[in-house]
Amino acid sequence: MRVVSVVGARPEFIQVAPLCWAFERHRDAGRDDLEHIMIHTGQHYDRLMSDVFFESLRLPAPGVMLGVGSGSHGMQTGGILAAIEPALQDLEPDWVVVFGDTNSTIAGALAAVKLHLPVAHVEAGLRSFNRAMPEEINRILTDHAADLLFTPTDQASRQLATEGLAERVRQVGDIKTEVTFAVRDQVAGRPAALPDGVDPDRPYYLATVHRAENTDDPKRLAQVLEGLASAPHPVALLVHPRLRDHCASWGLSLDQGSLRPSAPLDYPEMVRAVMGSAGVITDSGGLQKEAFLLGVPCTTVRTETEWTETVDLGWNVLCPDATELPELLARPAPGPCSATPYGTGDTADAIIAELSSIDSMR
Repeated sequence: MRVVSVVGARPEFIQVAPLCWAFERHRDAGRDDLEHIMIHTGQHYDRLMSDVFFESLRLPAPGVMLGVGSGSHGMQTGGILAAIEPALQDLEPDWVVVFGDTNSTIAGALAAVKLHLPVAHVEAGLRSFNRAMPEEINRILTDHAADLLFTPTDQASRQLATEGLAERVRQVGDIKTEVTFAVRDQVAGRPAALPDGVDPDRPYYLATVHRAENTDDPKRLAQVLEGLASAPHPVALLVHPRLRDHCASWGLSLDQGSLRPSAPLDYPEMVRAVMGSAGVITDSGGLQKEAFLLGVPCTTVRTETEWTETVDLGWNVLCPDATELPELLARPAPGPCSATPYGTGDTADAIIAELSSIDSMR
């Protein structure tokens, strides 16, 4: 069985890691019938957003590099779609696996179904119900195009059932649980890599800001930065290229008040920084969940979240008004939580077992 995984952006490099590790384990155990190949679209091509993840997560080199690069949503999606079609034709996979909600996700899924190749969507069923988010459109269209929907949570499975897709659903838990726990154990004794001015032995926050709703309007972005700058402890701000470029264009300072900017961290370093923090401040989907898995409170600078379990269990608070950030950060820490809404860390093996089972029946 030949499986081709389509990746192109930072979240996908993290999501594909447990699948790569699981394929390697199965081959070492004698499953010579399994072959796993990655197509890297090049959606994220910056070394800090791509190469370091392959290095730090021990990922094999991609079998195909498309090198599409940046551009508007339409240009990037179209570029990936045009470039990936001949690659899929050459590889003739038994399954095409796509992850999450990026432009690489929807382009990979659409190219595959047009070629009548079976598609599996990992992290299916998430909904923010905010159609202004490009990611929301990507995940909806991918779910309805895919043949197999690997859901991370009960809520995701229920959502797909309401959309008439229940027969395609396989609930396997969240694949990021596996990589987060593995990396957590790996870095437990390592010092955190923090910007100058952030003392790892004193309280600090870890922050990321990259979504268009927070970065594409200068007034909104200024409010977010002012809210972060007013935090009661230093804020280690991991600066996404989009944030860096917009701040430079609009003359907004990333080094004000409590802010301590730094370049993005590779995944193990980021996990270690989260583990040592007093809290996470983000508009990222994945980081909300990672904070929960690591037992760290999160404040999400958005009006909604796909990971509603983090809010329901008290570990995440939505903050649509960035001026309220200092007040929300002062809230008491939540109590201990034994719930495991995102699974226990065996998702990759479950995915391979399901793909193999269906493939053997063809």
